[in-house]
Amino acid sequence: MANINMITPPFLSLQRFLRLFLKKKLSNLQWMAIILLAVGTTMSQVKGCGEASCDSLFSAPIQGYMLGILSACLSALAGMYTEFLMKQNNDSLYWQNVQLYTFGAILNMAQLVVDDFRAGYEKGPWWQRLFNGYSITTWMVVLNLGSTGLLVSWLMKYADNIVKVYSTSMVMLLTMVLSVFLFSFKPTLQLFLGIIICMMSLHMYFAPPSMLVGLPPTVRSDPDSLVIVSDDHKAES
Repeated sequence: MANINMITPPFLSLQRFLRLFLKKKLSNLQWMAIILLAVGTTMSQVKGCGEASCDSLFSAPIQGYMLGILSACLSALAGMYTEFLMKQNNDSLYWQNVQLYTFGAILNMAQLVVDDFRAGYEKGPWWQRLFNGYSITTWMVVLNLGSTGLLVSWLMKYADNIVKVYSTSMVMLLTMVLSVFLFSFKPTLQLFLGIIICMMSLHMYFAPPSMLVGLPPTVRSDPDSLVIVSDDHKAES
């Protein structure tokens, strides 16, 4: 649970920059909610000194941190570019998915051909053993990944990347609950605090500003009740 790579601050910062590129503005309150989301997801992955050596918390090589930042930035760039492609025309969602995943299918088949060529076709061509070892569990994983891809593409087309990021962050809560019942997982204090902070961020981002700061609702005046005052100070209804 502590090693779940949910969201990283570089991902969010680059994503917000690209949203500006897409001419989408965020309010100051939404910016604060995004920063709070990054803090919450980071806290949920931190181990206490009682669980691991304090010296080992930040003992990873600097190259690992740099590669992690690069991976986060590339993920943000890919997500925003995918959103741009999904929204630039009115094509069917399923047709757009076919276009996007065709490139991946071609590259995967090319990799299989190269592997067969290097192995000298000892095990036969790849299409004869493509589904070897598949079980019901394997097909369920494939179905789950396919359904997830369709849901993500739906979010990209009709919502945006920020909604997807918040949906992913809320998976922490569901994962924690399922892990407690299925794997006897013991949640940590850091995980609880991270989930609470993420839920606060979710409320801050999507709730109306008047609900958060207690602004009085705007009352529209009735045109029939207006009083017109003339120059001679006589009121006409």
